[in-house]
Amino acid sequence: MRLNGKIAVITGAGSGIGQATAELFAREGAKVVAGDMNLPALEAVAANVQQAGGQMYAMKTNIAERVQAEALVDEAISRHGRLDILVNNAGVMDHNHGVDTVADEMWERIFSINVTGTMYMTRRATQVMLAGGGGSIINMASTAAVNGATAGVAYTASKHAVVGLTRSTAWQYAQRGIRCNAVMPGGTLTNIVKASDIEKWDKEGAKRITIYHQLMPMGMETIDLAELVLFLGSDAARRINGAIIPADGGWSVS
Repeated sequence: MRLNGKIAVITGAGSGIGQATAELFAREGAKVVAGDMNLPALEAVAANVQQAGGQMYAMKTNIAERVQAEALVDEAISRHGRLDILVNNAGVMDHNHGVDTVADEMWERIFSINVTGTMYMTRRATQVMLAGGGGSIINMASTAAVNGATAGVAYTASKHAVVGLTRSTAWQYAQRGIRCNAVMPGGTLTNIVKASDIEKWDKEGAKRITIYHQLMPMGMETIDLAELVLFLGSDAARRINGAIIPADGGWSVS
């Protein structure tokens, strides 16, 4: 098993890419401590993992709240004594607004979860990993992290920030045993899309974004992303650090 005995924390594990990653990690021998704002959904995932013989603990977590974010990492330490892998998967979409119409509330919500929450998780995990001899951090970015045509201004700016957080962390701790990489998914049907409430989408923004979305060669499945995350968390990727990896079927080269 590729993660036998590894201790992993995964955010946003109640559905989508996070769920697929938690299930795959458990099958590969990791002991998973997972967070999500939707506790019933997360507990259902944990129950399925446990029924299949894996180990997963579910904890309601809003990573935008520093105390809750840090508590998720500390739960892994309390249960297992260390942390080997952090997967920062939790995130939210915007409503495709351009900068002329984006609301303060939308901007602040997107950044509080996608950027500040990811920083809270990474900061605490890094502190723990430095004390424990190292580890692997995988951030969920997006094709919106490298172009401006995928989503609205708030989501796009937030995912660019996640790439900056990834690169800085990779450089700062490269000689101290911590690796940090990011995955850039292409179009993947997950709750991040469903929860964005299509009825509230900005019509002009959505029209512009549709032009680029029509160039998508193929849709991605959550397991496709989970397999890449697993590789980055495993010892097979021990020399991979600071990589920003697209997993989009070739969409980002269009």
